[in-house]
Amino acid sequence: MAKIVLYDYWRSSAAYRVRIALNLKGLDYQQHSVNLVRDGGEQKMPAYRGINPQGLVPSLQIGEQTLTQSLAIIEWLDAEHPQPALLPVAAVDKAKARALALMVACDIHPLNNLRVMSWLKQEADFTDTSYMRWYHHWIIAGFTAFEQQLELNQHSSRCCSGDQPGLADICLIPQVYNAERFNCELGDFPRIRKIAAYCRKLPAFEKALPENQADAKV
Repeated sequence: MAKIVLYDYWRSSAAYRVRIALNLKGLDYQQHSVNLVRDGGEQKMPAYRGINPQGLVPSLQIGEQTLTQSLAIIEWLDAEHPQPALLPVAAVDKAKARALALMVACDIHPLNNLRVMSWLKQEADFTDTSYMRWYHHWIIAGFTAFEQQLELNQHSSRCCSGDQPGLADICLIPQVYNAERFNCELGDFPRIRKIAAYCRKLPAFEKALPENQADAKV
């Protein structure tokens, strides 16, 4: 199998997702840190833009091929390495799992990622207080919907889509990590907290934890 290289950053939620997926699949991969804050951000440099024109992490190189966007990378991993599966078998269950994942990846995370939060501080003159109000508002709004969707799905399992972690959990746990990092109160989300507590104990999630990455200590 071709060598797998993951361009990531220890605190990137999107890269965190891909690390979890790679670990769940039991794949060996080499990590290449792209520091998103040092010297204005290495992701903006021409060398990295040549790998990913968006200047975002993660990027995944497999031999001569380069994949970008965390969910696209994860879907590729699931197609190329089917076991353990990251999506349910039944079409309706698969759609529900994808919907949960997209609630995080498309509706919550983009409003709170580094480039948006940096712009709010630098260009919109957000104070620290307004910055945190913005962050907490969108986390609470998103998690409220996520929690309600779990209820509508009659959720009673250890993970979002059954008893084995999958795509929705891969997206949820990094977002919970970020919410806790910014002191967002999660007491109103018992299902989310229960799922997060279970997944965090699994080796694939533990290995992917931001603090366990080599560049966290740089």
